[in-house]
Amino acid sequence: QTLQENTKIIFSLHTLKQQYHHFSTDRYFFNNSFTQAGHLKTHQLIRSGVKPYSCNLCGKSFTLAGYLKTHQLIHSGVKPYSCDLCGKSFTRAQTLNTHRFFHSGFKAYNCDLCGKSFTRAGYLKKHQVTHSGVKPYSCDLCGKSFIQAGSLKTHQLIHSGVKPYSCDLCGKSFNQPGNLKTHQLIHSGVKPYSCDLLDLNRTAATCVESLLPRLDP
Repeated sequence: QTLQENTKIIFSLHTLKQQYHHFSTDRYFFNNSFTQAGHLKTHQLIRSGVKPYSCNLCGKSFTLAGYLKTHQLIHSGVKPYSCDLCGKSFTRAQTLNTHRFFHSGFKAYNCDLCGKSFTRAGYLKKHQVTHSGVKPYSCDLCGKSFIQAGSLKTHQLIHSGVKPYSCDLCGKSFNQPGNLKTHQLIHSGVKPYSCDLLDLNRTAATCVESLLPRLDP
C-alpha cells in the first residue's frame, strides 16, 4: 500500500475515534450516575468550568491534572514523538499524527464553493473567509481591511517604519517579505520580466519607466 492509501485508512480510523469520543462524552456529561465517587467529582469539575490546576511557568489553567501534565511537556522542551519521514519531533502523539498528513499529500478538507482541498480543518476555515468577502481586521491608522489577522499585522509594519526583513548579502532591509524576495533577484542575476518593446530583460517591472521618454512628442 502507498503512503497516501495508508493515510486514508488512518484518517478513517481517526474519524471513527472522534465520533466515539463525542458519543462517550455525551454519555459522560448527561448520565448523572457514576460507579465511583472520583468519576462524579471529575464530571462536576468539567461541568463547572473550574480549572484548579495551573502551570507555574505560564499561568495557564486546566480542569484535570492530566491535562496540565501534557501541557508542561511544551515548557520542558522534550519531544518524544518523531516523524520517521523527516525527523521532526513533537511533544504529543496527536500532533505527530496530524503532521504525517503533510507527507501523504492527502487533503481531507474540501471547500464546497471552489473545491480546493486542505490538510487541516483550520486551513479550510481560513480559506472560506475569502469567499465571504468579509474583512474583519482593520488598520486603525489608515482604515484598510484584511481577511486575516496575519495580513493586518504585516501591513502595520509599513506604518511603524520597522523593517525586519534584511538581505543577507547587502544588508538592505524591507518591511515585507515579498519585497525582500524581489530585491534578492538583483543579486541572483535572474531577470524574469521581459519587455517585448525594448527587447530587454529586467529584474523588476521597470520597462515602462524606460519607455516613457521615447514616447514624448
